[in-house]
Amino acid sequence: MPLITREMSEVALMDFDSLRDMKSGLGTAAVIVMDQSTDLVRAIARISYFYKHESCGQCTPCREGTGWMWRVLERMAIGEADPSEIDLLLEVSTQIEGHTICALGDAAAWPVQGLIRHFRHEIEERISSYRSRRANFAGHAIAAE
Repeated sequence: MPLITREMSEVALMDFDSLRDMKSGLGTAAVIVMDQSTDLVRAIARISYFYKHESCGQCTPCREGTGWMWRVLERMAIGEADPSEIDLLLEVSTQIEGHTICALGDAAAWPVQGLIRHFRHEIEERISSYRSRRANFAGHAIAAE
């Protein structure tokens, strides 16, 4: 299911309708709570790997999309992605969602969508930090702002 923020969880009713209104869901009624020490980008990359591994490969959106999402998220987890890939990742997830025979495609797309919807800033900060470290390491001057 798509991630929600701590603030959202504090006011959410734990029922299907309330969570649907928050653009999330209850799924099989299992809840995972992650504290601030959790690397959310890495966690969603790991979940994406699970769905890539579990895909039977019958549907093209799932067969190709889950692997692609996992590879992009792995690069995002270390900051080695381009900021434009965030929107591309969101677009790919919407092309998987609702376009597969079973619900695995939807299940693979939703965590990625929740990550981008509520924690996009974390991905952007990771990419920015990686680029500045890389520029410093390479000996490039960084312009003062």
